[in-house]
Amino acid sequence: MPNSTLPNLPSAIANPITEDDIADYLANTPDFFERHADMLAAIQLTSPHSQRAVSLQERQANMLREKIKLLELRIMEMIRNVNDNTALSDRLLHWARTLFLNTDPATLPELMVAELADQFAVPQVGIKVWGVDAAYADAAFAKGVSEDARLFASSLTEPYCGVNTGLEAINWLPDPKAVASLAILPLRAGPIGSTAPAFGLLVLASPDAQRFNSTMGTDFLARIAELASAALSPLR
Repeated sequence: MPNSTLPNLPSAIANPITEDDIADYLANTPDFFERHADMLAAIQLTSPHSQRAVSLQERQANMLREKIKLLELRIMEMIRNVNDNTALSDRLLHWARTLFLNTDPATLPELMVAELADQFAVPQVGIKVWGVDAAYADAAFAKGVSEDARLFASSLTEPYCGVNTGLEAINWLPDPKAVASLAILPLRAGPIGSTAPAFGLLVLASPDAQRFNSTMGTDFLARIAELASAALSPLR
């Protein structure tokens, strides 16, 4: 009976060359296409924009144009962000200047609310301040705050942003039923993150559920809270 075992085959047949072997060879032999320059002109690739075959040079040119287009879009986005940030900073400075030029502490909370709504296009703004001097104890901004709300304010180490869950602070706004999202800014002596007890809350609200969503950054709101806290110090 003949032996069914295959004879020893040449290594090239027993171990065929794979695409990875070819890619590895070309990657490690940079002068290959210098010695075979005619192959570059003969290589045909499928265009990503159609089914027609294009040369390697044309495909590389298309890839380069796409990269340039992406870079241009990123640059334009950076320019827009710079312009937006500049405009935002200008509005913040205008708001702060208005507050510090005010000479009547009793009107300061109302002015603060009105200017925030105007400068930053916030549909509804509310404020409460407690622990004020006796001269301001009967003002609307100093009344109607529960002990729970005060404890909640002191527990915030940074501005809170999220959907309307029926917090007490909603009732300080002109139209609580129209609130879909809000930002609550604790007011305290010291920077945001301080453990000092809060002496007030500033509430920004919108009918847009995404205006003050829980994933947004709060650095800018923190600066507003710090400026507001400093401006309100004459009330205490």
